[in-house]
Amino acid sequence: MARVLLAGESWVSQATHYKGFDSFTSVTFHSGAVEYIAALGREGITVEHMYAHDVPERFPADVEALNAYDVIVLSDIGANSFLLPQATWLHGRPSSNRLKNLSDWVRGGGALMMAGGYLSFQGFQARANFARSPLAEVLPVTMLDYDDRVEVPEGAVPTLDAPDHPVGRAWQQGAPVLLGYNRVVAKPEAQVVASVNGDVLIATAEYGSGRSLVWTSDIGPHWCPVEFIQWVGFDGLMASMVRWLNKDE
Repeated sequence: MARVLLAGESWVSQATHYKGFDSFTSVTFHSGAVEYIAALGREGITVEHMYAHDVPERFPADVEALNAYDVIVLSDIGANSFLLPQATWLHGRPSSNRLKNLSDWVRGGGALMMAGGYLSFQGFQARANFARSPLAEVLPVTMLDYDDRVEVPEGAVPTLDAPDHPVGRAWQQGAPVLLGYNRVVAKPEAQVVASVNGDVLIATAEYGSGRSLVWTSDIGPHWCPVEFIQWVGFDGLMASMVRWLNKDE
């Protein structure tokens, strides 16, 4: 069974409540991965979820530590969370470049997936900023230099481009619309498995002994709406990506 680590896809929000003369604040923790993890679980795949606020200190710091996993999924978490642990950010000390380590790990046989979101690829106001990171070398797509989000509130129907690809074979008819994605450009060595609005939705490639895959929409709302998550093909499609990455196809 694949050992899968999902990093990111959580956040903390603070709200101010105004009640006449008085006000107070509340803080709420959110996970956007509940449906995704449940879908993989129904397919027999267990996921370890490392919340976004834990990544700066807890994400594996070297290739040896990364080897505890077969597949690593990054979702809605920017490059800074990997590049700026407290030792560097607060104390000005050198630290391991974990995105370079992740790139080396992929070339050495690891498997990487990046899912879309406001802090994926380049993301909102280009704050995710993976285009200028070592990880860009082992993703099957070239990222833009600016805010790459495409909001499609009216919905866009995804299309299958490679039905013979192992991930494509898991695609079932009647896929609902998606409400957004990150716009990227497929590299020459990539295979585009599915598209949305003529842009890449799923692409795969191999680097060294490892594999890499992108899903440019989200793994939960709002870009991936409830109707898509409840689609009969959702579980199998998400699982097929992990299986391809782990060479289980």
